[in-house]
Amino acid sequence: MKKNITKIRVRYGETDKMGVVYYGNYAQYLEQGRTEWLRELGFSYRWMEENNIELPVTKLYIEYKKGARYDDEIFVTTRLRKLPTFTIEFDYEIHNVEGELLVSASTTLVFIDMLKNKIRRAPEYLLEKLRD
Repeated sequence: MKKNITKIRVRYGETDKMGVVYYGNYAQYLEQGRTEWLRELGFSYRWMEENNIELPVTKLYIEYKKGARYDDEIFVTTRLRKLPTFTIEFDYEIHNVEGELLVSASTTLVFIDMLKNKIRRAPEYLLEKLRD
């Protein structure tokens, strides 16, 4: 399925006293990867919210292999697991410039109709782009 690679430079404030990325910050890196994946399709979270769709995370799984450090360049590879239905699922890998696998992860998000505050199917405009 469609994938995106997002380059990120680790900022000082994202690290702990030892200069290693604080484990909770990896979820933000995954969000950046998802955001760029969606943007590459021609949409943004903002645009989807303006069209009354929210995408909250319902599941997050992270396996830490090796820590990234302050000022490292890391690469978040975001892959769509399958065509979305009521949910959209992503797999991720984060590598450093040496190609070492730092993190593997997955997330599940659910499509919410903001006007009805209910779960809805994936919008057709998104499905059309993914079928191309």
